[in-house]
Amino acid sequence: MLNSSYEPLKIVGWQKAIILWFQGKVEVLEHHDAVVRSVRKSFRIPSIIRLKNYVQVRKNSCIRFSRENIYLRDGFRCQYCGSGFSARELTLDHVIPVSRGGRKEWTNIVTACRRCNQRKGNRSPHDAAMPLKSKPIVPQWLPQPELHVNATATPESWKVYLHFGYG
Repeated sequence: MLNSSYEPLKIVGWQKAIILWFQGKVEVLEHHDAVVRSVRKSFRIPSIIRLKNYVQVRKNSCIRFSRENIYLRDGFRCQYCGSGFSARELTLDHVIPVSRGGRKEWTNIVTACRRCNQRKGNRSPHDAAMPLKSKPIVPQWLPQPELHVNATATPESWKVYLHFGYG
């Protein structure tokens, strides 16, 4: 979904795209080849939609504590081995385990691959001899989570708007 200024905002599911289109809030710039059908009509699934009204993007608001935002803060990297992973391959780890008084907060949760998380177990990074690659902090800003897309798996029609270039 693009802002009215053609700035990428986020990726929405096809159902949300169709709802926004029916509500008259967006214009469809590109369609997928796929079709969705109702009882009486068929609709091509929107690929790129643009908001009709400009939406101000909040830059200095409080960042919501969530799994996705922790992955973003940590760059989709295991904070123990430093390797990059997809969201499906990552877990969240309490730096100080809950059983030892650790809390569920920005400064005590990091991303970890399954292997490192299991290896660390119910110990602190120091006790497990697994130093963190970076200290967990409360982020002041995060990139748009929905815009983390794989350039090779991105539809060609999106690349113009995401600045991947052509081909």
